[in-house]
Amino acid sequence: MTDFHRVKRLPPYVFEQVNRLKAKARAGGADIIDLGMGNPDLPAPKHVVEKLVETAGKARTDRYSASKGIPGLRRAQASYYERRFGVKLNPDTQVITTLGSKEGFANMAQAITAPGDVVLVPNPSYPIHAFGFLMAGGVIRSVPAEPTPDFFVALEKAVIHSIPKPIAVVVCYPSNPTAMVASLDFYKDLVAFAKKHEIFVLSDLAYAEVYFDDNPPPSVLQVPGANDVCVEFTSMSKTYSMAGWRIGFAVGNERLLAALARVKSYLDYGAYTPVQVAAAAALNGPDDCINEMRAIYKRRRDVMVESFAQAGWNIPAPTSSMFAWVPIPEKFAHLGSLEFSKLLIEKADVAVAPGIGFGEHGDAYLRLALVENEQRIRQAARGIRRFFDTADETLHNVVGPGHGT
Repeated sequence: MTDFHRVKRLPPYVFEQVNRLKAKARAGGADIIDLGMGNPDLPAPKHVVEKLVETAGKARTDRYSASKGIPGLRRAQASYYERRFGVKLNPDTQVITTLGSKEGFANMAQAITAPGDVVLVPNPSYPIHAFGFLMAGGVIRSVPAEPTPDFFVALEKAVIHSIPKPIAVVVCYPSNPTAMVASLDFYKDLVAFAKKHEIFVLSDLAYAEVYFDDNPPPSVLQVPGANDVCVEFTSMSKTYSMAGWRIGFAVGNERLLAALARVKSYLDYGAYTPVQVAAAAALNGPDDCINEMRAIYKRRRDVMVESFAQAGWNIPAPTSSMFAWVPIPEKFAHLGSLEFSKLLIEKADVAVAPGIGFGEHGDAYLRLALVENEQRIRQAARGIRRFFDTADETLHNVVGPGHGT
């Protein structure tokens, strides 16, 4: 398998090592509390499921669907953007339904990347942001993940020193994995930069509705003229707990979306029509389920911060997303995120995502997902406390990265 060109460009999947250890522990009878994968444990809204059931099993809806999305769903997404962000989109030319935002990113990379094209990607960042372009033959140049002035200093250097000049910059706020949020002023500067240097902006806004204060995250498309250079990806996965349904969207620049639509027309027939009809019902329906989702994740966040602090591990409280981005405790920092993640499974019965899986600049961190209920989160904290109480003995028997095996 390693002889294949595209496979050779992909490093071993870091999370798979943790997943194997987690599966082995569970096979041995351990009750592993899984805070690793951002896989929502909440059910999809009842009215959305009912619409799916109502639509399925009919001759006209069991056929092939539309690759770019059925018209009703594209109109629903355009209406959402107008309500939420005050952004008007043409559902025929500026909205495409994707098989999830992850797949949408990968398809966009296939559509716009020539061999050797340079793309600027935050580090740490969600893996598909980089590897989608690597698989398409592109070259990745890392930039900081924080939406600060340093981000633009790095962009300027990248444009000056990259040959060929970068074709696009990826941003993701609220960020997966760091949970950082960008301001509208940041986006204004980003759009101005992109126009000045004639590069595209690809924005991942999958966590737009998962926020815990009264300051909803903005969209880059709120910036006047952003449609000239930007495409934004959103998802039904987190907002409506529909991760397995595989529905997302790409909206914005017509030229980029036309390229995406053409590639997709060769790759898929679109999501199952009843799933798309149900997704439209979600977008056009009441917001009660979204408010409930936010309240649940906020309570879990608060319980995690409180109970982990009592266990001796201070968790920075995220203001958005369903993740906490947590520094490795100082005593274990020399191990790196992968080895410490393995220890948490072995010694505390807790699975997390090692930060190294999101880029080398994430290796001092772990990503903890709010995908277990409050009781289970407290149980995780108790397991971690027991582990910390025996930490000296454990460290004596563990050798960190770079010091042998």
